[in-house]
Amino acid sequence: MISRLLVAWCLMAVCVVMHAIAVTTAMRWLRRVPSTQSFWTWNQLFILLAGWIILIHLVEITTWAMFYLWRRAMPDLQSALYFSAVTYTTTGYGDLVLPAEWRLFGAVEALTGILMCGWSTGFFFAVVSRMFETRTPSSKPTP
Repeated sequence: MISRLLVAWCLMAVCVVMHAIAVTTAMRWLRRVPSTQSFWTWNQLFILLAGWIILIHLVEITTWAMFYLWRRAMPDLQSALYFSAVTYTTTGYGDLVLPAEWRLFGAVEALTGILMCGWSTGFFFAVVSRMFETRTPSSKPTP
């Protein structure tokens, strides 16, 4: 059991590294965008950013799914991807389950998904906050 937890921890670590790379890439991209943009330009930026965030989550979900497929914990790729997406997002329909010896992986994947989605939400909120800071005149106290 400890060895399987260690493997699950490694998969979680891979997701954290992938997420860190994706967020860092997005931050570098966003730094090049002038902060004085129109409403429609900001909306385009949010759509691109949301797409980028969803893409990295899909890559992380696929990473777990490929592991399940490799270890024959799921019968086929479609099932592995579906189970992984439902678990990572903590939807948890329960129509597919891992074999008993792999069930703890589902819990670790769900916790990883919660953390990565929270990280993405925080990052997206920071970008939205930046937009409002640039659109709202600063209120400086008069001496």
